[in-house]
Amino acid sequence: MPIRDAIHTKGNGCIIDFEINPGSSKLVVPSGYNIWRKRVEGKLTEPAQKGKANDQFIQELSHIFQINSSSVTIVSGAKTTKKSVHLENVGPKAAEDVLEQYM
Repeated sequence: MPIRDAIHTKGNGCIIDFEINPGSSKLVVPSGYNIWRKRVEGKLTEPAQKGKANDQFIQELSHIFQINSSSVTIVSGAKTTKKSVHLENVGPKAAEDVLEQYM
């Protein structure tokens, strides 16, 4: 699984490209990998209203990467399902290892 194609080095961390499905019956991040879009997939239980899904997404990423939520920033796609997220002080290899553990 070429999950590393969704992970890019950026400054003191990395950026991961996601495709998120809000309003799902289960919270699953990551839930898979889309090889055509080169994005990690995720499912959120919160609806995409008033930033609830984004807040849940940030909290879930901070939990699985064991970092503060202030170290997780949505750099693009705050209002779409295709998001790019910066993880501060998490290298690309570490990000790949963590994501693969959860898949």
